[in-house]
Amino acid sequence: MKSEEIKYKITIKSFFGHLHTVNKHRFKVFKLCCKAGIPWQGLVHDLSKYSLTEFLEGAKYYTGGYSPIQNRKKNVGYSEAWLHHKGRNKHHYEYWFDNGAPLKTPIIPFKYFVEMICDTLAAGLTYQGNKWTKDYQLAYWTKTSKTRIINPKMEVLVTKVYEEIAESGIDKVLRKEHLRKLYDKYTN
Repeated sequence: MKSEEIKYKITIKSFFGHLHTVNKHRFKVFKLCCKAGIPWQGLVHDLSKYSLTEFLEGAKYYTGGYSPIQNRKKNVGYSEAWLHHKGRNKHHYEYWFDNGAPLKTPIIPFKYFVEMICDTLAAGLTYQGNKWTKDYQLAYWTKTSKTRIINPKMEVLVTKVYEEIAESGIDKVLRKEHLRKLYDKYTN
């Protein structure tokens, strides 16, 4: 064990704190998915977070400030929960990366693209709380651009959506017809 390694453990507080955060996030995603015209995607969003692999790691590394996955990665170097999660949830662009495929980063299907937008917005709203602003997602997306492996057309599309949200807000942008128009424009 490294000297700077922090000792994490599951407590009643961390167990229920993580459960509350997961439920709160899923509810925000559901509301956003309903607004975006994909309620079923919102209803079944992130169910894998209740699996033992994801939930127990989340409860163990939960601190209340941000994703427990980041705590696990800092402490151990990787996250089993994240590897499990991104491999089962098509709304993560990481799901679509296949280094051994001829097309390493395909175009993400529309319904998963919309769910991804709803997911990232809900994550920002959940973890930022009252500090969230309509330009938060664009700033976060820009900040993490160096580590992202995603289809270039999808990158431009997602950036455009976050730019529009920063300018006009969620309600104006998160409409199925509007997102479909942007999707068709940037992926064809």
